[in-house]
Amino acid sequence: MSAPRTTPVRKFLGRLSLPERTIVADALRTETVGGVLLLVAAIAALVWANIPALGHSYESVADFHFGPGALGLNLSVAHWAADGLLAVFFFVAGIELKRELVAGDLRDPKAAALPVAAALCGMAVPALVYTLTNLTGGGSTQGWAVPTATDIAFALAVLAVIGTSLPSALRAFLLTLAVVDDLFAILIIAIFFTARIDFAALGGAVLGLAVFWLLLRAGVRGWYVYVPLALVVWALMYNSGVHATIAGVAMGLMLRCTTREGEERSPGEHVEHLVRPLSAGLAVPLFALFSAGVVVSGGALGDVFTKPETLGVVLGLVVGKAAGVFGGTWLTARFTRASLSEDLEWADVFAVASLAGIGFTVSLLIDELAFAGDAVLTDEVKAAVLTGSLIAALCATVLLKIRNARYRRLVEAEERDDDLDGIPDVYEEDNPAHHLRMAEIYERKAAEHRRIAAEKAAAQEASQEASQGASQGAVQEAAQGADGRDASAEVPGGAGEQGDRPA
Repeated sequence: MSAPRTTPVRKFLGRLSLPERTIVADALRTETVGGVLLLVAAIAALVWANIPALGHSYESVADFHFGPGALGLNLSVAHWAADGLLAVFFFVAGIELKRELVAGDLRDPKAAALPVAAALCGMAVPALVYTLTNLTGGGSTQGWAVPTATDIAFALAVLAVIGTSLPSALRAFLLTLAVVDDLFAILIIAIFFTARIDFAALGGAVLGLAVFWLLLRAGVRGWYVYVPLALVVWALMYNSGVHATIAGVAMGLMLRCTTREGEERSPGEHVEHLVRPLSAGLAVPLFALFSAGVVVSGGALGDVFTKPETLGVVLGLVVGKAAGVFGGTWLTARFTRASLSEDLEWADVFAVASLAGIGFTVSLLIDELAFAGDAVLTDEVKAAVLTGSLIAALCATVLLKIRNARYRRLVEAEERDDDLDGIPDVYEEDNPAHHLRMAEIYERKAAEHRRIAAEKAAAQEASQEASQGASQGAVQEAAQGADGRDASAEVPGGAGEQGDRPA
């Protein structure tokens, strides 16, 4: 009888491949810098809006209109930031999603199941928490989508500020989670927040996207071709009634993200490398500057926890996000019979799930769309987004700090490169050349230690010889001194051999 066949246990949140680790590290480095700028912009907006002498100027600048009215683009500064600059953000999100689908973890359905399920549950549970809170409290359910999005830049800024370095697997999980999160947020905006549709403008936008795709397939290069075309597509999409950021993600998804012979990186990765700093360093911080400026007072903060709309947002971000992401991850592992990496524990997954409760950029955008007819409620929900994100950040900080020593050891092990070849040693465990280099390094170190030991032994021996020589000299001098004293005892005045007579 043949032995029963066993299915190998699949691991998740394990070590990334070296190319994936490099790409993730590059993306997270830029997002971290952008997250710090985002944090600074949000604080500046709050200070600007809450100083009595400057509050009026903040509203005046945010409401200042400019742009060609004949094209339907005479928009306020805040509107340009939300619809124009965020299109750049979603363009980068589209490229990142495309790369994940064709060259990253999402190309493998089994590997993709975890972040997709975590993202879906991480959006569904907060929406459910918000809806139940408002149904029981008699509030408006229009803002159900506000607490569903994770702001990866803000989350990474929190990590940078508190000095916590997550292992690459957890960082990649957080990044992929946010990318999938952004995709579904875009779908929510397109489906649920499109009040009217101008089919002529929408048709023009679709035609522009088709031209964009054909130019890419034809291998046409040059920013002077694509940037004007992208602006036309964006303007048509805006006038169609569909949110203009959809144009950004659509163009991002069209870029090729696989390499061909002779290419070091794909066109999508190249464009993302160029545009991501613009998105993280300019577009998103400016959006935050003109969206986060809400007047905060003791009464306003009290209302956050008493009104059903604002309380639903806070609970959705703090409780719903953590429960949804963690629950989706655990259920996926349970039903796919996957096991957690030996280097991590479920407490680490819960800490990252808490960090996912930081919702800022997309949450503020959905808030403006959901409560467009009520300026007071819009500002109150903005305050709730800020409050919920802050509470989630504090909870995540406590949980991550508890495990920080463990994370530091894991990161040090991931980055150790004893043979100095530019590749971490953990990725060369099966490479004989690596072990030969390490053997040479250890032999040189052993030879150096032998030389140092021999020098120390020689010095010690010389010291002992010198010490012995000094001791012998002292004995001889003492002996000579004793002989002299004996001789002096026999000088006249001493006792002679003949009784008591002098000698």
